[in-house]
Amino acid sequence: MDPVIIVGAGPVGLTLALALARQEVPCVVLDEGPGKDEPRPARTVVLREETAALMERLTGAPLAHAGVRWAGWRSMRRKQVTAEVAFGDTEPAPLHIAQHVLTGALRAALAGERLVRIAVNSRLDTMEQEPSGVTAHTRGDTGTWWRGSYLVGCDGPRSTVRKLQDIRFPGRTAVERHAVAALRTELPWYDEALLHRTPPWRTSGPPAREITARPLPDGVWRLDWLLPPGKDLVTPELLLGRVRETLAGWTDGPTPPYELLDTGVHTVHHRLARRWRADRVFLAGDAAHLLGSLGTHGLEEGLRDADNLAWKLALAWHHGPHEALLDSYQTERRAIVAARLRAADQALPLVRGGGGLRSCVPGSARGHDTLLMDGHLGRGALGAPGTYAGSPLAPGRLEGETPIGTAPGSAVTDVRVTAEDGTFVRLRDRFGRGALLVVLIAPGTGVWERRHWVSAGIMPRLAAAVSALPHRAELLVAESYPGAAAHTVLLVRPDGHLVTALSGVRPADLYAAAEAAVGGPATAEAETDAKADAGAASR
Repeated sequence: MDPVIIVGAGPVGLTLALALARQEVPCVVLDEGPGKDEPRPARTVVLREETAALMERLTGAPLAHAGVRWAGWRSMRRKQVTAEVAFGDTEPAPLHIAQHVLTGALRAALAGERLVRIAVNSRLDTMEQEPSGVTAHTRGDTGTWWRGSYLVGCDGPRSTVRKLQDIRFPGRTAVERHAVAALRTELPWYDEALLHRTPPWRTSGPPAREITARPLPDGVWRLDWLLPPGKDLVTPELLLGRVRETLAGWTDGPTPPYELLDTGVHTVHHRLARRWRADRVFLAGDAAHLLGSLGTHGLEEGLRDADNLAWKLALAWHHGPHEALLDSYQTERRAIVAARLRAADQALPLVRGGGGLRSCVPGSARGHDTLLMDGHLGRGALGAPGTYAGSPLAPGRLEGETPIGTAPGSAVTDVRVTAEDGTFVRLRDRFGRGALLVVLIAPGTGVWERRHWVSAGIMPRLAAAVSALPHRAELLVAESYPGAAAHTVLLVRPDGHLVTALSGVRPADLYAAAEAAVGGPATAEAETDAKADAGAASR
């Protein structure tokens, strides 16, 4: 079968290529550039715990050493600290990393992948779809035709793929602008990120309404200044003035020594593609959506696009088209991004507006600061990760369903599990392999060798039920899981989202949930055979 064509070699396109290769799907990545990325310390991304774990799993690199996990966060208004957060076991710290460092780790991992080919200096200019595949043409030193089974446009805001498919991209332009600088200096808040609103010092230009400081490795900081509305030119003199005034204000003295490494202007747009799928063509990342009012979270949603799409494309590539499964990519991911855009469009005018009756309400400013802080930290209305609770892949009401600490459609909690070969691994280490995960909660199994309990109690019946599922599944055993009683059985999607939790071994329910999770049976004949196997397992 033809490989999957990925247009665009940014972090989203490279992540998708790696995720597909891990599931034995060949890919061609069309890179319009020379195959290397210019270092830009002022262009960074903040990754939540689950997304950072995804990138480390795919790259095999300890990205925490290439970025910084913040020790804490503080919010200030004028001279007063309004909120402080200390990261630890109860609230894992986000990972702040330069985008070119992340892209470099992805390229290094792809260099050893036999199933991935990166075609540099290859810019897409036309494409054609057929019922059996996609043909794409690139221009470069010599024009080249490429044949693929599917094509995914990860080619950014000005996506050629989106334009060739005549997909509308409505939304708002220049919602916000931020002046950005990366510099090496010493600040009073070592390894802590800071949100400072209405700082008290005077400025040479328009007043600084909001400043964000985020640490990077080697004493480097990314500083963002929210700019006033309009299209006024951000001159080097203005930016240098902002740097000096801000550093002096934070240290209560003269401007401390600093080394300016990189500068830029980050313009925020809010746009959402009408469609993310057109037959065998898909959109992901900035080609499908633009968001990021808080400066660093837009890329993370693109990486989640790649994680969601990879296992679905892999299943269709290996087993034939599963239209409901492929359609669910747009349904699930577009709904989450649309909700985040709506939340930003509703909250930011109130938070940024300043003045009006609402600003006179006692405590309103503190509430606005909390709303912004939560958005930066991946919590609350502006930042909380979405769930797939309303997914078309969710099973209907199951008789044996039981509530646990994770809601259906949400990302599961990472716990230690025993794999089928008897080794102890983290649950997250089993994601991204294309298999459904069936996790039995069995207290006490962690202190006994696997051979003592693998053939005892309910294990044989559960193993038989797992072997009869309509899609490949891996059976894992955990001593405990938040909110789950003993003998609870969890069904988890390949991307780590909970399908359902069942009270005990219920083969019929487990089969129905697994069938729904992969978009239903591929053929009527396959459905009949698989249900017969499930019935045999339940007897």
